[in-house]
Formats: sequence, C-alpha cells, structure tokens
Amino acid sequence: MVIFIFQTVWLFIDDLAGKDLDIWIIGKFLFYLMPNLTEKVLPLTVLLSSILTFGSFAENYEFAAMKASGISLQKAMRSLIVFTILLGGFTFFFANSVIPASEQKIFNMRRNIAKVKPAAVIVEGVFSDIEGTDMNMKVGKKSGDNDQFLEDIVIHQKSKTKVNTTVIKAKNGELISSEESDIIQLVLNDGHYYEELKPKKKESERKYPFNRSKFEVYTKNIDISALTNKNMEEESDITTDKMKNISRLSKDIDSLKTNNLKQVNAFSKSISVRMGAFPIRQNDSINTKLSLEYATESNNKILDTIKSTDDLLAALPEWQKTQLLINAKNTVTNVLNTIRGKKVELNKRYEIYNRHILSYHKKFALAFSCIILFFVAAPLGAIIRKGGLGLPMVIAIILFLTYYFIGVFAENYAKKGEMHPIFGAWLSTLIMLPLSIFLTRRATADRGLMSMGNVLDALKGIFKKKVKAA
Repeated sequence: MVIFIFQTVWLFIDDLAGKDLDIWIIGKFLFYLMPNLTEKVLPLTVLLSSILTFGSFAENYEFAAMKASGISLQKAMRSLIVFTILLGGFTFFFANSVIPASEQKIFNMRRNIAKVKPAAVIVEGVFSDIEGTDMNMKVGKKSGDNDQFLEDIVIHQKSKTKVNTTVIKAKNGELISSEESDIIQLVLNDGHYYEELKPKKKESERKYPFNRSKFEVYTKNIDISALTNKNMEEESDITTDKMKNISRLSKDIDSLKTNNLKQVNAFSKSISVRMGAFPIRQNDSINTKLSLEYATESNNKILDTIKSTDDLLAALPEWQKTQLLINAKNTVTNVLNTIRGKKVELNKRYEIYNRHILSYHKKFALAFSCIILFFVAAPLGAIIRKGGLGLPMVIAIILFLTYYFIGVFAENYAKKGEMHPIFGAWLSTLIMLPLSIFLTRRATADRGLMSMGNVLDALKGIFKKKVKAA
C-alpha cells in the first residue's frame, strides 16, 4: 500500500504541490485514495503472501512432514482456501460499498479545495494559469486564513485568439468565494486597466489603439466550474461510474442503453428525411395504384425507361443537370459533416455505457481474482520450494505485472468498444484460471513446474518419425 501511495502522490502532484495545502488536507486526500488502491494492492498481496508462505513451507520440508503424517496438500490448504473465499466476499463488499463512497469524497474534496481556498491555485511571484478562464495571474504576497488577501496583483487576460490583449494591475485585492457557487469574485483596489483594441480598418492598426483607465475598486467574476473539474475532464465518466454500487449501475446501464438506441433511431430517421428517403408501406392499395399510374404512359401503356441515375441525367437539359449535381453534392457533403459530428457524440455515449458495464463486472472480477491468484501462487510456492524475498518475490511481481497489464489493455479496449466490456473486465482473471488449475494439479501430484523427461520423450518421438520418413 505504501508503494502505491507514493505512485499516487506523483500522479496527483499538480493538485498537491505548491498550493499551500495543510498536511491535514493532504493526509485526508491520500486516505480517501487508499480504498481505490485496493484494486491493485489486494491481488499483489495475495500473490506475494501465498508464494512466500508455501515456498517457505516447502523449503523447510514442512510439506514433506505433512505428507508423511498423511496430510495432503489440499487438506493443508483447506483453512486458507476458506479464508481466501471469505476475503473474496469481503473484497466484493469493499468494492461495492467503500470504494464508491471514497470516490465521492475525493471528488467533493478536490472541488471544495478550489472553492473554499481558491488562492491555492495561485503561487506567489509567478504567473499562474487559471484553468478555463483564459487568464493568468501573478501576486506578490498572499495572506489571510485562506490566503484570500492578495497584494501586487498583475492579471493578463487573453482574447478569443489566445493573445494577451488586456493587462490589469492593482495594489491589493481579495478573493471572495462560496461552496454553493462556481463563481469567485476578485475585488481589486487602486489599480489600472489596459486593453489593446482591434480596429475594424486595416490602416488603423499602425496607430495601435488602446483603452486605459484607473479604478479605485474593480470587481471581476471568475467562473471556476472548469477549475473544480481540473484533471477530471477526461476521467469524469470513470469517476461517475466508480461512485455507483451494483444496484445503481444496473439501473443506469439499462437507461443508458435505452437512451443510446433512441438517439441512434432519431438520428437515422432525420438523416433519411434529409436525404429524401421515405419508407414505402407494404400492401398499400393507394401507393400501388399511384405507382402503376406513374409507371405507365397514359396513352401508350409504355413502361418508364428511366431505370438509373444515368438515365435520369440523360433526360435532363445541360443546365438542369449541372444544377442537380451541384445540389446533390452539397446535400451529401452536409449530411456527411452531420454524421461525423454525431459519430463523435455517439462514440462518447457508448464509451460511457461501456464503462458502466466494465465497472459493474470489475467488482465481481476483483473478488474472484483474489481466489484465482491464491490457487496460482500457493501451488507455485510449493513447487519452487524457495522462501524469502528472492526468487519468490521476482516470480510474484512477474505474475502480478502480467495480470495487471492484461487487465489494463483489456479495459482500454473495452472502453473504446473494440472488445466487449464483460470480456474486458474478466480477461486477466480468465487467463489466470487455467494456470491455477495446472499448477494446483502439478503441486498435488508432487511434480515439478515442468517435467523435462516428458519434453525429451516428445522430442525423441518427433525425431524418430523424421528418420523413418527419410
């Protein structure tokens, strides 16, 4: 847990470092992160403890003494198997109840740090970017309980073209915030306001027009809704589904699926209407009569000769043909642009849907993985017959990294829809399942990890067949 906490500190270093946060706040932040780390810590702990314990037993001939007393490996493992099953049940409860609550605490805490202590994002003596506001600010000194009083303030405000066109300087100021609002008031005192103007005429640009004013009190409202979600925009969906338990996830999965299907059906209908495609109802006597009248000449009963778009264009004059092709091209271009834009939105919707399914099944897979990894590590420790922190530690870390990286890759593929989310949640556990069965059978039969005699016999048989064929 300590190792993973240090790794988490590096991940959230931007949120914690240089913000004048109290040790108590940082400690609470890390404490709320610890339940989420159990997804990585518990499988590694089961692997390491099992392989070290059973490796030490085998190295000190404890298993030999047990077998001499008539105690088989399964009987020796019976109490630990019961404990591991109970641990799996506790892990499921933990993943279903504690982790969603801790995720909610983390989300609210990061939100409140920006609202209650907005000066935490401003560092003394350097320009600090305020996310989502196109504004950076430098202050000479901060004071007050929440560092809300500022001195020697310089603000650069960027234009829509991301150019610094506005500079505001003030001797002092105050940040006024509230937990209920995403708006912070910056009250500036005794300062100047400079703004470069963009002239309408090109010739006037050489005159460098600008506005300049002096103020005693100037109030600036800052929207920090983007700031409170800093570093969460790309993972907001992950945070949302991790805040939910099994029952809530099950309901949301059904509602998300229904809403996605409605969106797709509504969009397909609108595109069909824009393209002029109207479905023909079957067994409609009126439609049949009209189509027959249209398909025959009124006098000669000759069938219509236009059977393709080429025939249609050939029957039109040149000016009308050109106009028709231009209109068709513009229509298709507009429809394709609409489809591309809608595709991004639908992909995002289905990614959220996949994440909910993934989160739902990961709660079960985490509990089951503790049991499977025990049956991988315990027999492996008995087979290698080595205790201590040398070879068993290396093998445990290799097995865990294999399990972990398979899970990460499968999870990423599942989120993007390139793999079914259920399969993505269970893939790493399912890969370890046959390995656990194989190792348990080898350890029960008191065999080594690999029987070189069987391998040599197989190779001899292959060479004998080639010699006879020659």
